[in-house]
Amino acid sequence: MATSKSSTASRTATAAKKARPTAAKAAADVQDAFVKPLKGMAERLQNLPLAGAAGAIVESGRKDLQALVQANEKSYQGLQAVVQRQTEMLKASIGEWQGAVKGMSAGDPRENLAKLDTMGKAAFKRALDDIRELAELAAKSQADAFDVVRQRIRDNVDEVSKLLLQRK
Repeated sequence: MATSKSSTASRTATAAKKARPTAAKAAADVQDAFVKPLKGMAERLQNLPLAGAAGAIVESGRKDLQALVQANEKSYQGLQAVVQRQTEMLKASIGEWQGAVKGMSAGDPRENLAKLDTMGKAAFKRALDDIRELAELAAKSQADAFDVVRQRIRDNVDEVSKLLLQRK
């Protein structure tokens, strides 16, 4: 009966591991959902043979899509950087705690509590610093993506102004 319970637990644990999406799979899913369709639309628009005002409108739309693709790629790369840095931080923190636990003596509980207290305070401060670093990294990534969109908006305003000046 014990083997039946342990094999059931083993199958349940294996199924749970398979059900959990990996970070790489999740990132690929995001890219498949957002970046690839936009690239395909931009390629299709680029191959349309149009002239005159219709051509200018389609060209503007193509540039808009290219800007969106570029902004999405920058945002995606920023997300990857945040996740990678967060993983590094977590690994370092786990390593420090493991080292501290191994370094504790079995004899003096007061000394061990003092070490844990000191480590807890240091870990709290480091966690705040890490949160700040991750927030700055994410903000920079989003600012870079938004700069691409902002530049495209400026280009659109310039294109419309030129078209209006040509009509006069």
